[in-house]
Amino acid sequence: MRIFGYAGAHAGQTAPETKPKTRIWLATAFSGAILAVTAAGVFAGLNATATGTEAASSGTLSLTLGAASGSAGFGQTISNMAPGDVNNVYVELTNGGTIAGTGLTLGVTGTGSTLLTTSAPKGLAVAINGCSVAWTVSTGVCSGTTTALLASDPVATLTTTPGTIVSGAVAVGAVYHLQVSLSLPTETETTTNGTPPGGTIQGLSTSLTYTFTESQRTATTTNS
Repeated sequence: MRIFGYAGAHAGQTAPETKPKTRIWLATAFSGAILAVTAAGVFAGLNATATGTEAASSGTLSLTLGAASGSAGFGQTISNMAPGDVNNVYVELTNGGTIAGTGLTLGVTGTGSTLLTTSAPKGLAVAINGCSVAWTVSTGVCSGTTTALLASDPVATLTTTPGTIVSGAVAVGAVYHLQVSLSLPTETETTTNGTPPGGTIQGLSTSLTYTFTESQRTATTTNS
């Protein structure tokens, strides 16, 4: 008796189905193609750009201090001052930066802790006068206009509270011709048998540092 069926098949086995697998593969490939087209469509579109350039730079704020012509400036030693003595030095203070300043002040500190720098009534004092032109150092004469910039302030005060020299604007390139006067106030003392009284201002010494300070001008907003 002949039995028709899949050659080599055992009883109960069926022949493999190939067509469904082919359909699955084609469906998968088609789906991938659709996804690829869809993904490409997400990034497709129009773009536009515009650019501009602008140059910017920062300015400088700078104070420089130097001795006036014919003066030793601050680089000198003043010896043996007596009450009532005044020593004048002449300096040039320049706002050499590119930004205007404001609020020019002077602070003075001294080395050591003596009455010269700690006592307001007895210690050293500083005053500043300005001249519209350079001072004649040999005579202490201003041939232009003299301006009192700082009244006689004790070093003891200037150490903690700088004195105002210019309360307003300090123009770019401004040069201040300054006469800085250091004085020892008049003080009456009696030395008895070679012994000075208590709290004497005699025989003391210090080294002074003058610090000029300015702030930048008020910040601005510009439109262009």
